[in-house]
Amino acid sequence: MSKGYWIVRADIADQEKYNEYMKANAEPFKKFGAKFLVRAGRFLTVEGVSRARNVVIEFPSYQIALDCWNSPEYQRAIKLRQPASTLDLVIIEGFDGYLVV
Repeated sequence: MSKGYWIVRADIADQEKYNEYMKANAEPFKKFGAKFLVRAGRFLTVEGVSRARNVVIEFPSYQIALDCWNSPEYQRAIKLRQPASTLDLVIIEGFDGYLVV
């Protein structure tokens, strides 16, 4: 079963309100087995456009990543995030195959 990932790029307008969102998202992330692989580290945009903050979150499966997004707990957290930030979020299935060269 392929893992699932959230790929997030965010601009935060109100850090104090965004902190409330981060506290609220801890419950659903724990419930659905989320693991942060990237969380606002140093980066260089070498092509295209970017936002100020980048996050990659791993879930045990693509379906669980979707379930977390759709959960009532995360939907409550979103309401805290929306007035404090602008973001792009993609939920994507991981690749379990082999690369043929």
